[in-house]
Amino acid sequence: MSAEKIKTALEQSDTTAIIELLEDKTLPIEEVETIYNAFKADKLIVGQVAMNLSLRTSVYDRDKEYSPVMVSLLIDIASNPVDMGARWAVAKNPHTPVEVLRHLSTDPINLVRALVAANPSTPSDVLEKFFSDDKIVRDGLSGNSNTPPKYLKILCDDNDKMVRMRLAENRSAPKDIVQTLISDSDPDVSKAASANLGERK
Repeated sequence: MSAEKIKTALEQSDTTAIIELLEDKTLPIEEVETIYNAFKADKLIVGQVAMNLSLRTSVYDRDKEYSPVMVSLLIDIASNPVDMGARWAVAKNPHTPVEVLRHLSTDPINLVRALVAANPSTPSDVLEKFFSDDKIVRDGLSGNSNTPPKYLKILCDDNDKMVRMRLAENRSAPKDIVQTLISDSDPDVSKAASANLGERK
């Protein structure tokens, strides 16, 4: 992809071409930043930039694609009022700074809070606050490798099957907690807990 193509798209304010460029997760992060700075008032572009950052990062390889530019973009998007929906991509990104995750933990949209709850970079004092939150938020919490064991133990008795299911599948949950779920009343949860323990041997 040539820098000339990006330059032309920017000069012509060709939104279609710019969105097409942003669909490529190998686009240099500096070019993503250039596009964002030029179009941060455009909801579609802001959303696509957030999606680009999401595509290029992995919760399994948290160092992948880390850069100061990435962090700077995540911080700016989190407070950009143009596209509320873009905040979900920031909430789930493992490179999002802790102070931004703290801010998003009080977001009015429960999906954003759920993604903060599932983010392995979210500190435990923030995670604690999610126990009385909506089901979708507790669901994210039960699968987080960073959730303290004492809270995972509480989630063993959660009324919602999917919360217990995520906990049963959580590879970081202590064995004794997963062991408890083997005798869960729901066969799917029980099966997931058995599989989790089986894979650890």
